[in-house]
Parts: sequence; C-alpha cells; structure tokens
Amino acid sequence: MDSTPVLGVIGGTGLYSVDGLEGLESSVVPTPFGEPSAPLVSGTIEGRRVVFLARHGIGHTLLPSEVNYRANIFALKLLGVERLISISACGSLREDYSPGNVVIPDQLFDHTRGRARSFFGDGLVGHVSVAEPFCADLGAQVAECVRAAGGTAHVGGTYITIEGPRFSTRAESNTFRSWGMAIIGMTTAPEAFLAREAGMCYAVMAHVTDYDVWHVAEAPVSVDMVLRTLSKNTLLAQKAVITAARSLPAERTCACSESLRDALVTRSEYIPESTRERLAPIVGRFLA
Repeated sequence: MDSTPVLGVIGGTGLYSVDGLEGLESSVVPTPFGEPSAPLVSGTIEGRRVVFLARHGIGHTLLPSEVNYRANIFALKLLGVERLISISACGSLREDYSPGNVVIPDQLFDHTRGRARSFFGDGLVGHVSVAEPFCADLGAQVAECVRAAGGTAHVGGTYITIEGPRFSTRAESNTFRSWGMAIIGMTTAPEAFLAREAGMCYAVMAHVTDYDVWHVAEAPVSVDMVLRTLSKNTLLAQKAVITAARSLPAERTCACSESLRDALVTRSEYIPESTRERLAPIVGRFLA
C-alpha cells in the first residue's frame, strides 16, 4: 500500500467525515500558521489513502471568516496531499442550477475582506497565476464521480465567495446575478488560491442548497433549508468521494504542481533563512 494520499477532502457544512475509510488515523498537524480547523483523519479505500479535514471544526464551531485556511492547506501539504476536493454548500444564482444539483465551477470571484490569502511575505515575494483558479482535470473527474453516484453535475460557472456569516440581501443577490455569477458561498476563497500556491490540484464539489434570495417563487435561504438539502446530498457526496479515491490515476498530468515555477520574485540570497525554512514544503524545490 502506498502511504502517499491519492486524495485530500475538505468537508464543509453537512459533511464532517467520509464513511467507508478503513484503518482510520487521526493526527493533529502543527503548521507555521497555527493549527488547522480540526485533526486530520486519514484512512484507506481499497488500499488507497485519503485524508479528510472538517473545514469548520469538530461540531462546526468556526465561522467562514474564522477558518484558518493557511493552516488547513499547509497541514494537508505536509501529509503529502496533491489532489484536493472541497465539498461545500452553495446558493444558486441561476434558474437551471437547482437545489440538490452539484456544480463544479470553473471560475472564482473573491468578494471577501480581510482574510489571509497567501503564504508569501516576510521577505519572500511570489505572484502565482490564478487565471484558471481550479484544476480542470480534477474538476472533470469529480463531475464523472458525482454522475456515477447518481447525482446531477454541472461543469462550469463562476463561484462568488462572500464574507458572511450572514446571507445576502436581495439587492446583493440580484447584483451578483447581473455580474454573471453562477453560485454563491463563503469558503472557496482563499482556499483555492492557497491550494494553487501549494502546487495542489483543487476542485470544488458545490452542493446547491437553495436559490439564495433572488428567486421570487422560492423562500429566501435559511439555515434549515441548507441543512435539509445537505442531509439528502450527504450520501451522494460520500459515494462520489469513494469513487474518486478508487478511480483517480496514480500520476497527475496537469501543470498544478509547477504553479510556482515562474512565480517567485525575490532573489534567493535575500530570502530570510527563517522564511525559507518555514515555507520549504511549498517553495523548497523552486529555490536555488
């Protein structure tokens, strides 16, 4: 059995574990950015290792703005995760993306404020490209797994991340629709950007729970509405993750692992040794 994980999974609202994993091990993984949201749980599916992290903590205690996204991604990187599926709840801003459907977005709009968005700083400058913020290869594979599990999957659309924790006003929701946004949630930024800096493949399995507040024929989104829809979709998400763990190819063929190849600006001799050591799991192989 290969100890290198074939897949990492970050579970959002409604998904706090992955059923079917064997040989479960839980570990607290300290990082230079603090502790992740929860202990990381690893196990195997047919001999292939999967690592799971509950984004909002055990018992769902963290607001979207309180999640330590840097610690979460860094901890997964330390455990060898190269592919990462984010499972999250979202509201739909399109009529054809219905509650109960799953969306694998291909674009991201960051409408958050004040979140730590990068591992860089403290003497090391890097500008990573996120023109295409998600891994298209992994996204296509996630869509296939959702369909194989019996779900309806839409590939494409822009995910707008808002600060939260409140839901949108009707004016905001209609504005986001006029901008061409497809779905709305509170956690994909900065998670996707940090995963790119870490050289990970990252895709979102976004479960549509509601029509936000724009749809005049539907009730405005509420926590009860979100949880009721997610309870129905939990089994779908579990099945899709298991299918992904079984079917993902051993090697990546995309360019995600090379995301920092031309992104680092600071001359090597000017990088503080403490910064070099702290970020070695991410930047080590790109520094002379």
